[in-house]
Amino acid sequence: MGGLRTAGDLVARAQMEKKLKIHDAKNYVREKLGIDLETMTDECRMKELREKLDIGSGASPIGSAKGLAAKTRIAEICDFRINSVTRFLKKTRLGEASPTLDQPE
Repeated sequence: MGGLRTAGDLVARAQMEKKLKIHDAKNYVREKLGIDLETMTDECRMKELREKLDIGSGASPIGSAKGLAAKTRIAEICDFRINSVTRFLKKTRLGEASPTLDQPE
């Protein structure tokens, strides 16, 4: 499973942030995205899913989420705490109503 082309980046983040072993991290991401294990490892299907969920992909079409916008969507969907997203939302006061993103650092 590799990076942005499949779900490897999300699995790696789940392992680090949620302190999960790789099998549990794959299941966590699979459940959050509502997909099966085969889809997680299929580049074409993950590209379509990433575009549908607007969570960025290697070569996103014009108008789709990139950078911080994609990270914000990933944080919401997968219940991840991403520092750059948290800081941005605090500075812009966009995250005041979001209990998930307001957890202490």
